[in-house]
Amino acid sequence: MELVLILAVAVLLFGGRKIPELARGLGDGLRNFKHALREDQQLVPADEQKQSAS
Repeated sequence: MELVLILAVAVLLFGGRKIPELARGLGDGLRNFKHALREDQQLVPADEQKQSAS
């Protein structure tokens, strides 16, 4: 019941057309964030190997 109320308030605040755009933007942001985390995790071991070799 709470979820229905939250969805109704979101529709009233943003309108029916804006909600898919907001969801798409949120999904793109999360995808970019996860991609950046994976890149960072791949770079850290490479940097540690360079430091230990010196």
